[in-house]
Amino acid sequence: MGDEQKVPYGELLREARERFDAGDDFTIAVEEEFALLDPATLDLVNRFEVVQAAAEQTPLRRHLAGELIASEVEVKTGRCATFAAVPAAIAERRAELAAVVDTLGLTLGGTGAHPWASWKDQRIIDTPHYRRNDEILRYVVWKNNTFGFHVHIGIRGADRAIAVTNGLRNWLPELLAVSASSPFAEAVNTGLHSARTQIFTRFFPRCGVPDTFPSWDAYEAYVRFLYETGSISEHTQLWWSVRPHLAFPTVEIRICDGQPDLAESQALAALCASLAARVARAHDEGEPIAQQPHRLIEENTWRAIRYGLSGGLLDLERGEALPARARVERLVEWVLPVAEEIGAASWLRIPEQNAAERQIARFEDGVSLEQIYAEQVAATTSRGVTDPI
Repeated sequence: MGDEQKVPYGELLREARERFDAGDDFTIAVEEEFALLDPATLDLVNRFEVVQAAAEQTPLRRHLAGELIASEVEVKTGRCATFAAVPAAIAERRAELAAVVDTLGLTLGGTGAHPWASWKDQRIIDTPHYRRNDEILRYVVWKNNTFGFHVHIGIRGADRAIAVTNGLRNWLPELLAVSASSPFAEAVNTGLHSARTQIFTRFFPRCGVPDTFPSWDAYEAYVRFLYETGSISEHTQLWWSVRPHLAFPTVEIRICDGQPDLAESQALAALCASLAARVARAHDEGEPIAQQPHRLIEENTWRAIRYGLSGGLLDLERGEALPARARVERLVEWVLPVAEEIGAASWLRIPEQNAAERQIARFEDGVSLEQIYAEQVAATTSRGVTDPI
């Protein structure tokens, strides 16, 4: 999220449609949100403005953004024409951010939620956008001390972007299961694998799994309704887990937890990009993709929140539960031919354990939350790999 240019919503919608119809397929941009931490205590610190000022004279400046609270920072790869540029861009942005915060005596956390920080100690950054959201949402926005991973995929054609958004809904739970990294929050083991998703999607309005829309016109009519009734003042106040982004000709996948590990971040970007391209290809070739009911996708979403990759996800067409890992493996098989076409196949990887599973295993071994989080912080600030696995 961020400040958007103030234009009448009718003009915004017209320009958005024009951008989609003139857009390029399968451009990619990745946004990663990180916690700003005191390296000694690993507590959240409200230092975003200091980080922003320190980045002003560095290459990171145009890739850095504020994200709600002053103890959070977002870095963006920028628009990559093909997936081939994405893994190195993710690594470069992380390295640039780590270098800036290190000069300030800070460090970074990459999990979807901080294990013990209180939302009462966090300050909302002072921008018009976040002041508006604070005024509108109050307690809802105060509680959202979470850190996500977003992928923008360029889709040519406004109606086609709606079709891709419709299709992506079905696999949001699989993406969440792979990315779950937030089992701890408010100094407790939550019993969940993605406390972030529970905090964010269950609190915010117009969040979680969206409805389907038959066309751009139908989607536009809904957005107009929200503006005309005063329900929203900015298009980014549709916080769905997947959405057409009106400022860019992209479909944005927003379901994923933040990733401590660089290699897993790169692999997750590859899966998101490949899935969007595969859904677009299915639409182009007339391959049917069932429009699953909201209630059934939400059932799978809850399973991913609760158990991540360790539990089961429903095969909604067959009406049976399968191990979540098996569901993700099937998904990778389905997207693989298109992943090869867009240059993402060599980056596709399902981790033996995702970040949530690793943390839970350590907790069950009697390791403290502080030590577990220190391990995640070390993974976040490690240079990692920049070549395919």
